[in-house]
This record gives sequence, C-alpha cells and structure tokens, in this order.
Amino acid sequence: MFATVTLALLEGFWGTIKLFALTLLFSLPLGLLISLGSMARAKIISVPIKLIIWVIRGTPLLLQLLVIYYGPGIIFGFNLWGGGDAGRFTAALTAFVINYSCYFSEIYRGGIQSIPVGQYEAGAVLGLDRRTIFFKIVLLQVIKRIVPPMSNEIITLVKDTSLARVIAVYEIIWNGQTFIKSAGIIWPLFYTGAFYLIFSGLLTLLFGYIEKRLDYFR
Repeated sequence: MFATVTLALLEGFWGTIKLFALTLLFSLPLGLLISLGSMARAKIISVPIKLIIWVIRGTPLLLQLLVIYYGPGIIFGFNLWGGGDAGRFTAALTAFVINYSCYFSEIYRGGIQSIPVGQYEAGAVLGLDRRTIFFKIVLLQVIKRIVPPMSNEIITLVKDTSLARVIAVYEIIWNGQTFIKSAGIIWPLFYTGAFYLIFSGLLTLLFGYIEKRLDYFR
C-alpha cells in the first residue's frame, strides 16, 4: 500500500511542480513589467495598473481561480479554456500568473525605489543612458535586496498550488485525498506534507545560497 500511495503522490506532485515552475517562468518577468508600469509618470498607464494590482492583492486567489475558470463561460457563453485536464490546468496557470505577477511587481517596485537617486545621477555623469543605468547598475542591486521577500513569496507559491484542486486540477493533495474515499485511509493526506516540506526546504537552501553569492553588493 505504501508503494502505491507513494507512486500516486509522485504523480500528483509532478502536477504541482509543473504549475509551480510555469507560474515562476511567466510571472517573474511579467511582474517586472507591471512594476515599471505602476511607476510610470503617465497617469493613463500607472493608474489602471495600480488599480489591477489592488484588486488582485485584495481578493483571495481561490476566488480568482473560480472567476477565471468559470467566468468566460458564464459571461460570454463559451468555454475559453477548452475541455479536459489541459483546459483546467491552463486556467489555473493563468490565475496563478496574474496573481503572483502583481505580488512580485510590488516587491520589484519596493526594491527599485529603495535604490538611492545618487546611483542614477552617478550613471548619468558617466554618460550612461537610462536603460544602461537600470540594467547594469540598478537592477543588480535590486536583485540583492528583493531575494528575501521574493523567496517568501515563492515558497508560499509551493503551498498555494494546492488551491488548483478547486477546479479539479490534479495535484498532490488531490491524489492524496482520493485514498480517503477509495481505501478509507487518511495517512496519505498527511504524507503529502513530507513532499511540501522537502521541496520548501530545498528552496530555502537555494535562496540561502543565492543570498551568500550576492554578498559582494555590501
């Protein structure tokens, strides 16, 4: 039984890993773009973006998952995501990317605005253009400052992937819960915690290593 449960949980954990990895792949760069938009001098750009960030951060991810998955079908009368597991996974991924992009954007914004104005002025004196100043001088320092808060959000993402089960996306907790009905046992559900703890522990070690590698910015 233990081997059967382990194989089932590994299969579910693969779904968790896919959702986690793809969310990071899309939300990290998108979050940077959103943060730059929220800091834009043009109100026509910054105000709508800040409003979207406020709505996303102020409402539960669970609610966003339900709205994004069911909303198009109810409002427009067609299933935007298509049927089957692939459609549900795409809807979940979209919700996670939107949600975490907004959270990451605020972390980026805090990091960018924490850089002293003198850094920009020094770059300008050296004859560097704004793009070069940002990517060669500012962004490297921002990365050092945002690693701790970013690591917290990323570890939270690991656990938040379990919310995808609300729209029947197969992940590790979904697979663990099936044994309650099929075999009348609950320990596989607790067993899923070991997977989360190990994965979160590895991420903690990884971010600790990254912080040490960035110590030269002191």
